[in-house]
Amino acid sequence: MAFDGITIANIVKDLNTSLLDGRISKIAQPEADELLLTIKKPDGQRRLYISASASLPLIYLTDENKPSPFTAPNFCMLLRKHIANGRIVSITQPSLERIIIFEIEHLNELGDLCRKKLIVEIMGKHSNIIFCDSDDQIIDSIKHVPAQMSSVREVLPGRKYFIPDTMHKADPLRTSEDGFADILRNKPMPLSKALYTGFTGLSPVAAEEICYLSGIDSSLPPSELSEDYLIHLFRQFSFFMDRIREGIFSPCIYYRGNEPQEFSAVPLTHLTDCECRPFDTISQVLSSYYAVKNRITRIRQKSSDLRHVVQTALERNRKKFDLQTKQLKGTEKRDRYKVYGELLHTYGYSLEPGAKELTALNYYTNEMITIPLDETKTPQENAKRYFEKYNKQKRTFEALSELIKETQDEVRYLESVSSALDFARTEDDLAQIKEELSESGYVRRKFSKKKVKFKSVPLHYLSSDGYDMYVGKNNLQNEELTFSFANGNDWWFHAKQVPGSHVIVKSQGVEMPDRVFEEAGKLAAHYSKNAGSKKVEVDYIEKKHIKKVKGQKPGFVIYHTNYSLIADTDISMLKEIPEK
Repeated sequence: MAFDGITIANIVKDLNTSLLDGRISKIAQPEADELLLTIKKPDGQRRLYISASASLPLIYLTDENKPSPFTAPNFCMLLRKHIANGRIVSITQPSLERIIIFEIEHLNELGDLCRKKLIVEIMGKHSNIIFCDSDDQIIDSIKHVPAQMSSVREVLPGRKYFIPDTMHKADPLRTSEDGFADILRNKPMPLSKALYTGFTGLSPVAAEEICYLSGIDSSLPPSELSEDYLIHLFRQFSFFMDRIREGIFSPCIYYRGNEPQEFSAVPLTHLTDCECRPFDTISQVLSSYYAVKNRITRIRQKSSDLRHVVQTALERNRKKFDLQTKQLKGTEKRDRYKVYGELLHTYGYSLEPGAKELTALNYYTNEMITIPLDETKTPQENAKRYFEKYNKQKRTFEALSELIKETQDEVRYLESVSSALDFARTEDDLAQIKEELSESGYVRRKFSKKKVKFKSVPLHYLSSDGYDMYVGKNNLQNEELTFSFANGNDWWFHAKQVPGSHVIVKSQGVEMPDRVFEEAGKLAAHYSKNAGSKKVEVDYIEKKHIKKVKGQKPGFVIYHTNYSLIADTDISMLKEIPEK
C-alpha cells in the first residue's frame, strides 16, 4: 500500500501512545531532507525518523541512530533554538490527509510558555517538514517552495500555512450516503479509481480492497452500478472506515515469494496470492518493509550482470532444445526404412525392371504395404538405399537423444542459478554464484593468486519443536549442505521437479514429530521456483539415500523411494537464526 492517509492514521495512533507528553531531548538532521528526533519519557527514550525525500518520504519510530554532519544545517539549528526540551502536547492528523501535526509546548527567551507546530507532509515529491507558530505562520521549512516552483502554495518564512486542496476530495470519515453516490456518479472512470480520486487518504490498493469486500468488479464505471449496488458499496465503505475511526489497525506486510509486495495498516483480503506477515506496530512494518525493499533493490542492481549472463544462456539453450527436438522428430520414420529394406530383400525377386513401387505383406503387422522405388535402381540397390537411410537416422536419433538430455540438464542448471539469484541476500551470496558460474564456464574468471573466500552461508531456521533446519541459497551451498554437512540420518527436502533449495533437518538421531516435516516442507516450497503458490509438492528422504551423479553440476542429485507431501509457502511461524 502507498503511504496513504490510512497508514498515517495508524502512525498517529502509535505516536500518541509512544511520544505524547515526551520531551524532545535531541534534534539531528542527518541528511538535507531528514530529521531524527530523540524523545524522552519516564519509561525511556524513543527515536522518531522523519524523511521528506521526494523519492522515499517516511516517518516511523526506530531504534537506529544515524551519523549527523559536523556542522548542523540551519533548519536543525532553528528547531534546537525553539523546541529543544519542548513537550509534545498533541499529535494529530487533519481529516485523513497525509499530514501529521506535532504541537509542542516550550519556554521562549523570556521564560513564557509558548506553543509551536511541526508539520510533516508525506506527499510524494511534494513532501515537506514545516515549522510554524501557534497562529500557523511559517517560521521555516526543510524545503522552501517559492511561487516559481508552485502556483498553488508558497512554503516560505512569513507565509501563512494551509493545506492545499488541489484535488477537491471529500473526507471519507464524514461522507454521507447521498454524498458518496453523487461523488462516484460524477466520475467517468473505473470504480476503484473513482474511489481513490474522490476521497482523501485512499490509495489505489485501499480502493481495490473496498471493491473486493463489496464483491463488485473494480473495473466497472460507477455509472453502471444500480442504486442497490451503490448502497451496498457505501455500507462496505463505511465498515472499512469504521476501523479507521475506531483505531483498529492490523499492521502487516504481504509477501510474494521472498519479496515484499505491499505493506498495510489494515487487512488486504484481495491479495489472495500473497503471504501475510503481521507486525506489532506500523513502525516495525515500515522499517522492515523499506529495509528489505532497499536491500532487494540494491542486490538486484548488483546482480544485473549475472542475470543477463544466465538469461542469455537460458534463451540460447532453450532455442537449442527446440531445434534439437524438431530434428529428432525428423528421425521418427527410421524404423520404416529398415522394414522397407527387409521387405525388398524378401520380395524384390518378383519385381519387374523399372518398377516404381512394391506392394507386399508386412510380416511385422500382417498388413499390406506399398514401398516407393527408384525405377533406375535394382531391388537390391533400393534396399541398400533404405538401409543407409535407416542407419543414418538411427545414428542421428542416438546422438540427438544424448544432446537433448545434455541441453535439458543445462536448462535445469541455469534455472537453478536464476532461482539462486532470487534468493541472494548479500553481496557475498552474489560472489559465490559468480564463482559457480566461473567454474561452469559462463563467466570469465579474473586471475588472482588469492583463493576466493566467502562469508555466504546457508540460512538457518528453528522449527517449532526446536529442530535445526538449514536452507542452501545456491548450488554450491546445496552441495555443501547435502554431502558435507548432513549426516546419514538427517532428512533432506526439495520441491519436486522444480529449481529450489536443498533443505536439511538435523534429526538429532531421534524420530521427529510430524510438524517438523510439515515445516521443513514449507521451507523447501518457499525457497523454490514455486514460491508463492498455495500448494507445492515436496520430496523428502533420509540423506543417506541421496546420491551424487558423477560429472553433474553442483547441487544435482538422484534418489529413489522417497516420500512426498503437499506444503504451502508460509514460513512466518518459523524463527530464522541470524548469521553469526
